[in-house]
Amino acid sequence: MNDIIQRANVLTEALPYIQKLSGKTMVIKYGGNAMENNNITHTIMQDIILLKYVGVNPIIVHGGGPEINRTLDILKIKSNFYKGLRITDKDTMDVVQMVLAGKINKDIVSKINALGAQAIGLCGKDANLIQAKKLPTVDGVDLGYVGEITKINTAILDFLAHDKYIPVVAPIGVDPDGQSYNINADTVAGAIASALKAEKLIFLTDIDGIRLYPDKPDSLISSISVEQIHNLIQKGIIKDGMIPKVEACIKGIQEGINRTHILNGTIPHPLLLEIFTDVGIGTMVTA
Repeated sequence: MNDIIQRANVLTEALPYIQKLSGKTMVIKYGGNAMENNNITHTIMQDIILLKYVGVNPIIVHGGGPEINRTLDILKIKSNFYKGLRITDKDTMDVVQMVLAGKINKDIVSKINALGAQAIGLCGKDANLIQAKKLPTVDGVDLGYVGEITKINTAILDFLAHDKYIPVVAPIGVDPDGQSYNINADTVAGAIASALKAEKLIFLTDIDGIRLYPDKPDSLISSISVEQIHNLIQKGIIKDGMIPKVEACIKGIQEGINRTHILNGTIPHPLLLEIFTDVGIGTMVTA
């Protein structure tokens, strides 16, 4: 009986959050090492479907760095990075597009559909969803076919998300001439959330959130301001692949997103634990 009562308490704890979020848009960035465990992936897909069923409009933006790396290794194409961004020549761009839009995107869509929901896979080329131009050199480094977002076509996402569908977006941009660009998935998630004025922007990563001391899990920061993030970047505490995430959080806050979160996507049901419980997990970024 105690177990049954506890389950009822969990549901009642979630009720006010369900009421607050019903009808709202939530952008979830899912990728990297958070995608590596099939059992965890299954629980994340369940979380997203539950969000849809209780009236939230989830949009998934996915990455796929580890899978891209494996494919590049098989093809003996060397990977290089600068400040968390992949330097992308023509051969690398072909692989990135093949893996993200052709494999990972459709794998996520099929997993969601197999659980009874209806997902639709998109990349930036579909309906000019992610319009982009070549990113200028960064500190004098030419990143190749790495794109900078110029516009998000919100119409297609609004249409799908407010209907019965769950959009799943691969971070491939396109310019007016049809040239494809590799764009960091964190940046794409932030741009989509900002363009849609989403209620929440959530990043699923492979650590618990932002830590004051990166090697100490108990130094997790549950809530952090934009000013504090800038200080931690200057001190070198926030670095590498975490920088695009926090920059997207900051941009989202500045452009009207109510809440941005960085969560551990390698534990079961991270979205439900963060969104529908009083304690929550991970790091919330505030103005």
